[in-house]
Amino acid sequence: MTVIYANINPEIVGWARQRSRLSTSGLAKSLGIPEAKLVKWESGDKSPTLRQARNIASKTHIPLGYLYLNKPPEEHLELPDLRTLNNTQLNRPSPELLELVILMHERVSWYADYLRDQGITTNPCVGRCGDKDSVIEIVNDIRQTLNIPESGHRGNQEKYFKLLINRIESAGILVMKQATIHNHRHLSVAEFRGFAISDPIAPLIFVNSADVRCACLFTLIHELAHIWLGQSGISDASPDTQKALEVKCNAIAAEFLVPVNEFLQSWEELEDWKKNINNLKHQFHTSRWVITRRAQSLGKITLTQYRQYTAQLIEEYRGQDKPTGGNYYVTKNSQISRPFSEAMLSEALSGKVLLREAGQLLDMSPPSIINYAKKLGV
Repeated sequence: MTVIYANINPEIVGWARQRSRLSTSGLAKSLGIPEAKLVKWESGDKSPTLRQARNIASKTHIPLGYLYLNKPPEEHLELPDLRTLNNTQLNRPSPELLELVILMHERVSWYADYLRDQGITTNPCVGRCGDKDSVIEIVNDIRQTLNIPESGHRGNQEKYFKLLINRIESAGILVMKQATIHNHRHLSVAEFRGFAISDPIAPLIFVNSADVRCACLFTLIHELAHIWLGQSGISDASPDTQKALEVKCNAIAAEFLVPVNEFLQSWEELEDWKKNINNLKHQFHTSRWVITRRAQSLGKITLTQYRQYTAQLIEEYRGQDKPTGGNYYVTKNSQISRPFSEAMLSEALSGKVLLREAGQLLDMSPPSIINYAKKLGV
């Protein structure tokens, strides 16, 4: 049997491994080969077979054709990068984040075309406020648009989260929330918490649901603020960011979830400030994480106290938020904006969209689309 060697660029093998954040031993183990063999492939001393090259591309999540390029491709996030880590710009986005942003842009593009066909040419929520509008003015406008009063509509945290998503989507803003891409590759909370695409017709909010639910609520409103300001961007919602847009979106989210006047009237100057947290959590029907964040933003506790306390909370929440499995289609329905799913499924079932294209945009196999449509009642 003739062995066909792949005449690939060895530089790309090393680049693909590093891009995927894999060590030499980690990729070698994934490929089922000795580490020494991979070292020779990366140095150019040996060449992999065509089958092995396909395996390299698969394990590092790149197209096979990349391995034949003269130099590594330049990859950029198709969104303004507003993330910081200790006020330092983050570099080299993960393959998962790059692919996710591309997929969400494709969904926005398709849905915008769909809406144009329905005679919709703009979404009035996008950019309806600007830099000169105060945080209070913007929050009041959001509340009025979504019909969410300052108090009285909160319910418990989970119900409030679902209510907000329903109201946001009723305003024509798509909300996507996932913890993985392609159903098995995990998204990193350390890398990003969410992003907003302020398309003038089909705006989209993405929430990284690998995060604990208490933080997802804040991210949802933070990204909604981006839409209201007409500014796309990918965020980590860091409390110590110095970027003006992020500072304002953080302030809008904090004021929306925990209004300043009510908070200050209710906060007690206690020797142990933590005793305030549970009381205010029940008063505002939100999480201890959000209350602690509000306390820090208003100077009631220090940034160090905030970080120490929320680190403890996140460890507690992670135990509660562990996935318990479940129905594939129920999971899909929770991840993908329902208006988007219904529009896509309707067009696919009517033959206006190929099942292959619908499968790519819904991130599922074409045979699953019919069952998904039945589950949604489309």
